[in-house]
Amino acid sequence: MAMIALKAPNIEVRVVDMNAARIAAWNSDTLPIYEPGLDDVVRQTRGKNLHFSTDVSSAIKVADIIFVAVNTPTKTYGVGAGRAADLRFIESVARTIAEHANGPKIIVEKSTIPVKTAETIKDILAANARGHKFEVLSNPEFLAEGTAVADLISPDRVLIGGERTPGGAAAVKTLVEVYAHWVPRDRIITTNLWSSELSKLVANAFLAQRISSINSISALCEATGADVDEVANAIGKDSRIGPKFLKASVGFGGSCFQKDILNLVYLCEHFGLPEVATYWEGVVKMNDWQKHRFAGRIVRSLFNSVADKKIAVLGFAFKKDTNDTRESAAISVCRDLLAEQARVAVYDPKVPADEIRADVLGKDADPGRLTVARTAYEAAAGAHALAIVTEWDEFKQLDYAKIFTGMQQPAFIFDGRNILDLAKLREIGFRASGIGR
Repeated sequence: MAMIALKAPNIEVRVVDMNAARIAAWNSDTLPIYEPGLDDVVRQTRGKNLHFSTDVSSAIKVADIIFVAVNTPTKTYGVGAGRAADLRFIESVARTIAEHANGPKIIVEKSTIPVKTAETIKDILAANARGHKFEVLSNPEFLAEGTAVADLISPDRVLIGGERTPGGAAAVKTLVEVYAHWVPRDRIITTNLWSSELSKLVANAFLAQRISSINSISALCEATGADVDEVANAIGKDSRIGPKFLKASVGFGGSCFQKDILNLVYLCEHFGLPEVATYWEGVVKMNDWQKHRFAGRIVRSLFNSVADKKIAVLGFAFKKDTNDTRESAAISVCRDLLAEQARVAVYDPKVPADEIRADVLGKDADPGRLTVARTAYEAAAGAHALAIVTEWDEFKQLDYAKIFTGMQQPAFIFDGRNILDLAKLREIGFRASGIGR
């Protein structure tokens, strides 16, 4: 919404939420999320044609287009628990729109939702329309956290799905004109409603599949003496494969990949396609295995016991340049190490200490063996091993000779993101290893 406000100054954008604390943060000098470049975009537009408010009903009344961007987490209860998307917030928004709408509206799905969700929205709106006309479009977001601003400025594509009716076609045209303020027309793809809804799930599934594929090969590389980076480089030169998403790591995280794959698995099961469901479920299982394998490798290297040993974990966000910790590999690694009675010291440049403790232990748990350091050097002091779990650029620039002298000997370093020069670390004296290297 901030990018639309920036690139289309003639359009008034109102972002509304029932959470007053969140809206207050968006109106403050400290935004509630960390994203490179976002502060500048918000500062340029806020108070001009970008407004943040808790007045949901007024925003609905004056809007021509309403973007629905609420959470669609994986269900934790009932039918489809652990796989299906929880659509309670989508349903709530649809009822709120129907309650306050005072004329025709275009409703745009921005949340990642299962195919056919638009039917749910349309049914709710139709039952409460009071004579008003609604058109529902699908406009999934393909940006990546950490590079979101750049992705929005120059997207690979913008996808808009609508019904093949005169009203649907007119609504699609209206939304196309919004993005056409800065996106070339040949990058704006229009499809039917269901193709657009499904494309987001499939895109994330394919990306996650590549990560799990190279991570599975990383285990084979370790067993055979091959170097996974060299293997990835060799196969990435094939134009049919390409180099992207072939970086071996401790595993993927974030709000989308696992959630969307599990939703895809549930859809396949629902439509009687168990073989397809099993195939995609394997991507998630491989990712979970890789996280546990990384922690297990640390234990085995430290003479099969980390009890009362200090392990420094550098990085807690699921990837660099974000403070998002959802499904972060660091959570699993920390929990596995704590279960082995290790003392774990975590450092991340952007994730607050309270959030790290809550993610690993739960909100009311005793911190016990988990500590949160203010710097990488503090985390590493006196540690038996150092594990790189997030690929923050600052970790490439650390003085590892200084770190080595302050650690217990022998000192181990485990590069879970393959960002370090292991040969140089071994020259210092580290027992250094990386995923598949």
